[in-house]
Amino acid sequence: MKQLIFFCFLFGLPFLAKAQTDPLTQVHGARSQAMGNLRVHGMDTWSYFNNPGGLAKLESSGISAGYDLRFGLKELSTVDLVGAWKIKAGTLGFGLTRYGGKLFNQQSLGLAFANQLGIVSLGGKLEWFQTQIEGFGSGSSLIFSLGGMAELSPNFSIGASISNLSRSKLSKDSETGLPTGISLGIFYLPINQLQIHLEVEKDIQIKPVVKAGLEYGIKEWIFLRTGINSNPSRLYFGIGLKSNRMSLDYAYGQNQALGSTNHISLGYSFSEK
Repeated sequence: MKQLIFFCFLFGLPFLAKAQTDPLTQVHGARSQAMGNLRVHGMDTWSYFNNPGGLAKLESSGISAGYDLRFGLKELSTVDLVGAWKIKAGTLGFGLTRYGGKLFNQQSLGLAFANQLGIVSLGGKLEWFQTQIEGFGSGSSLIFSLGGMAELSPNFSIGASISNLSRSKLSKDSETGLPTGISLGIFYLPINQLQIHLEVEKDIQIKPVVKAGLEYGIKEWIFLRTGINSNPSRLYFGIGLKSNRMSLDYAYGQNQALGSTNHISLGYSFSEK
């Protein structure tokens, strides 16, 4: 069974990237995943992975951890740890993640910095990314990503995120390029309890993916979320619980061809002096 999974990973690697399951292309954090794998306007610690410019929007420092289980296979699971610190010059972020199992896995470790410049927040991220295949060795490279958003009004903003802007490859000795993706999104807040998100994500090698998501706050501490994707069609649902310092988020995704996914993340915010 393990050998079968291994060969599926080996020969299906390009398709895995297209399916948005590796650490570079997947969206991190159960809140964003519950709203349809949104990337641009998360504005929380998970912005380190999704859009580093969103780190500048944080009101306080914080740390979060997450776990994703896709299609019931541990070999497709992801474990994340991410943190952000507010400093005078802006916001510093760090993150590490591991995807896969013993036979095939990918991991990354990096740092990010974001700052608010008027109505615009900009951020960049530099990370070390490694791919390992048992019996074939491993390769690593440095990757640079960039993101930002512009608040056009208190209730409306636009943003963009570019992952792997450096066009890095699996390793310096490899001709296989890592995915490069561009996301464009809008955020609208018609009332305080309701958020509306719309995004378009384009990997340079595949068709665009259109995403739409909603978040509704029933109370100040409980939130209901849902989202939808195209190419392929996917539905998402989730719930979030939040106190002054703690947050707990869960997301459920359904892919008609492959099955269901489950995501959970836990966050803690530090009080600011």
